[in-house]
Amino acid sequence: MPHPFFITTAIDYTNGAPHIGHAYEKVLADVLARYHRLKGDDVFYLTGVDQHGQKVQQSAEKQGVAPQQFVDAITAKFRALWEKLDVRYDGWAATTDPLHKECVRANLQMLWDDKDPATGASRWLYKKSEGGYYSVRQEQFLTDKERGADGEFGPEWQPVEFREEENFYFRLKDHKQWLLDFIDKRSADGHPFVVPDFRVGELRNAVEKLEGDLCISRPAARLQWGIPFPESFGAGFVTYVWFDALVNYISFVPGHDPRAKGDANSEFARWWPALHVIGKDIMIPAHGVYWPIMLKALGFKDEEMPTLLVHGWWNIAGAKMSKSLGNVIDPDALADKYGAEALRYYLMSDIATGKDADFSEERLVQRYNSDLANSLGNLLNRSLNMAAKYRTGRLTKPTDAQKHLNLVDPADDSQINLVWLCERQVRRFGETMSEHDPDKASAAIRTLCEWDNLLVEKAAPWKLAKDPAQAEQLDAVLYHLAESLRIIAILISPVLPQAAHGIFDQLRWKLDEVGKESRFRLADAQWGGLPDGHVLGQPTPLFPRIEIPAA
Repeated sequence: MPHPFFITTAIDYTNGAPHIGHAYEKVLADVLARYHRLKGDDVFYLTGVDQHGQKVQQSAEKQGVAPQQFVDAITAKFRALWEKLDVRYDGWAATTDPLHKECVRANLQMLWDDKDPATGASRWLYKKSEGGYYSVRQEQFLTDKERGADGEFGPEWQPVEFREEENFYFRLKDHKQWLLDFIDKRSADGHPFVVPDFRVGELRNAVEKLEGDLCISRPAARLQWGIPFPESFGAGFVTYVWFDALVNYISFVPGHDPRAKGDANSEFARWWPALHVIGKDIMIPAHGVYWPIMLKALGFKDEEMPTLLVHGWWNIAGAKMSKSLGNVIDPDALADKYGAEALRYYLMSDIATGKDADFSEERLVQRYNSDLANSLGNLLNRSLNMAAKYRTGRLTKPTDAQKHLNLVDPADDSQINLVWLCERQVRRFGETMSEHDPDKASAAIRTLCEWDNLLVEKAAPWKLAKDPAQAEQLDAVLYHLAESLRIIAILISPVLPQAAHGIFDQLRWKLDEVGKESRFRLADAQWGGLPDGHVLGQPTPLFPRIEIPAA
């Protein structure tokens, strides 16, 4: 029976157009989702948009349009970009969706109705008046621990203003020790709550400093653009944007019913828990503190908690992208200029998951020309050309390919069997993708291409073709190149789905499944799949070089 795999991304805030960081996160999740489909897993990939909050309301007011009209226009830009970048999601979360609103309100009511027998009050929520400094940017009240060494609130919180108002609060500090123990136990069990695990210490330090509770409402008198609290709470309150947004991870899961918990046989239980793909800037406090305590409050057990896959940022010359600095990269324009697959490949191969990297358009072109045009594209083109020229495209499967094809490793002069090398790189690909490292998986594929190109240079099929005594060796070389390309196409399919189809088309392989993702299966990445007598197709340039005009 297929194993269910549920993956989510952060939902993007609809107060501005998508940038390269949004594109990286969605493509990363798409690649991981495609890898799990490649393995034969059942996959549910959820992404979407966060449409509520004060910043959205203010942006809409500046444009003189209704908030719903404003977010609909921004949402359309995100959806169009994901279509252009071939991001295949299974569920779309929009926080203005009636299903989500109902879920948020039902959860609030459940928390309010969960009473402490000793006091008769809610175990999770309470109401109080508070005066203090409020960050309009982060939409939260601040404490002295947010002040810098100079006693002022830093630019990340600005603008800051003093407010005094009555709101509802969610108890966080009472569950600080539970969260610390949970984080420690997950790490001790070899299944960290946060991956890469170097982020665990950062999260744990933040939890240690946890002091107050979370304000989860905003007065409707100053913020109308949000999900209203249930009527039982009294009139005049809307839901804090994070307490609304985080719930998307459960409200859009197939079979989720906020009123029915603990059914191990439900459709929801089949998918949950999730792998949440998020940026490092929203690990603390939203996903690393608020979310697990919210789930605990809603009745989720420790073993039902998700995992956070936390990625780094794409920077410009070491500095974070910022609209105010004018260094924001538009992925839509890049995809138009270089093609979606060139952009997908660069994003997945030039950054280590979890780390920061500098974005470079020059590097994008270099990566594409070196890895795809010169290496893989050239390998495909000349392999098919030689097969057509010397064998009219027909392959002869060697009885013992390992006997024929060995190369000397330039690093240490050892003999490398090329079939063994291919099998090792396939294993390496699976191991690194399972560890959420597409960049290392891409390196495993590049190694295959490099050795196959080396085989062409060392074996020199054009010389073998002139000597009838070398006919068996020529057949072995041509078969090896075609079979390697078949396996490479399977391995590149999560990152370069269209190119993978292009390779299969030119190999004339699985033509009955043209265009279908099911055409690629990791189980088929075993040596010897192409049968004796298989006839290859004609080569068509798959990765034309990107030529940059001279300055």
